[in-house]
Amino acid sequence: MIKIACICLTIVAAMPLFSQVEPSATGGGFSLDDSRMMTPPPVSNGAYPATVGAETRSNYVTGGLVVTGAYNDNVLVGGTQKVGDSSYSIVPMISFDRRTSHQSVSMSYNSGFTLYQNTTSLNGITQGGTAGYRFHLSPYAVLSVSDTFTQNHNLFNQPNPFSGSGLSASGPSPTSVYVYPFQNQLGNSINGALEYQYGRNAMVGGGGTYSILRFSNLSSTPGVANSNADGGSAFWSRRLTPGQYAGVIYQYSNITTQPIQTSTITNTVFGFYTRYLTRTVSISVLGGPQHFHSSESVPSVVSGSWTPAIQGSVGYQKARTNLAADYSHIVSGAGGLAGAYHSNVADLQARRQITSKWNVGASVSYALFKSVTPETSYFSSGGHTIAGVASVQRNFHERFRMEVGYGRFHQSYGQTAPGTQVFPDCNREYASVTYGFYRPIGR
Repeated sequence: MIKIACICLTIVAAMPLFSQVEPSATGGGFSLDDSRMMTPPPVSNGAYPATVGAETRSNYVTGGLVVTGAYNDNVLVGGTQKVGDSSYSIVPMISFDRRTSHQSVSMSYNSGFTLYQNTTSLNGITQGGTAGYRFHLSPYAVLSVSDTFTQNHNLFNQPNPFSGSGLSASGPSPTSVYVYPFQNQLGNSINGALEYQYGRNAMVGGGGTYSILRFSNLSSTPGVANSNADGGSAFWSRRLTPGQYAGVIYQYSNITTQPIQTSTITNTVFGFYTRYLTRTVSISVLGGPQHFHSSESVPSVVSGSWTPAIQGSVGYQKARTNLAADYSHIVSGAGGLAGAYHSNVADLQARRQITSKWNVGASVSYALFKSVTPETSYFSSGGHTIAGVASVQRNFHERFRMEVGYGRFHQSYGQTAPGTQVFPDCNREYASVTYGFYRPIGR
């Protein structure tokens, strides 16, 4: 009953309090409503946009089809040698965005299939969807809820890596780093939040989240673990000047894995500071103590301690340029691995519109995991992942565009379970053609 109540509370009373970014504001300076506060990125749980300001659309229905061909020089995550293969995907997509002065609704969905020429065991459905709803209960109170669903979908294998949501404004999540990126997996995350500005320069809020990660074939990759994660947060924010915010955040998380049974509970208190240079350019830093309690069933190992926690993010969006970066140093789980880890995760994403027809983009991710119990843990002692993607896009028509790109994936985790090894160094070249349409609504 407690878990059911927590899930209900998550859905009803929380979600990402959207980030500070307002795509329509691209000037060098900015002025803020003297009565309304911004929601700083550390407490927004939203995302910095992946598109430049000129590409932003609202009150539109958008649809299309993406056809992609790619070659990976290594598609397997185990064994003693690399196995290369070509892949082909066809992915229809549709999205809807509707905004008024009191509420906003956004939905997007894509579903298709990916076929490998030789490694047919990796064939599968590729799909992803997001839905978000934001409602102003009053001029100073906002309720929002959202859900994100993915299947066999990650930054490294997307046909258009920079067409989706951007980096998290509240810092990267270590559990989103897939140690087994080519394995068929399914993930879902539901978030919710409520914010209330109770004074001229003061705001409080809280939220919750629940997420799952499932792998379809655990027997083929010993040491892989499914995971569940739930958590909650509360914050107090103070406006120091029109462009400066500071406050305190409390975060709770509980991460469990199966069938390899482990549990990690963390309690963190952050102090944060955000500086807005413009309405769409900001810098945020967070720091504070974190306490973790971790347990493993095989063998029975229990550990716990206090450790420093640090996070930060930068968001920069202009008419033709977009840049976002984030960093996190905390104790957490890791996507696909069992146990608890000291994690260092950093992301950098950039996009530039050179002309009305040419765009370039790049993304780099780095993750380093170290087990909190390296001497006694039955599982992986940790490792690191480095992934990067660069692409060039050419718009031939309002409805047609072509993109070519290159991606590099490297990681080293040693044994993820006794007798297993992970060798997923991979280079990927791809080309995709997109047909899309746009229809205004509410005009």
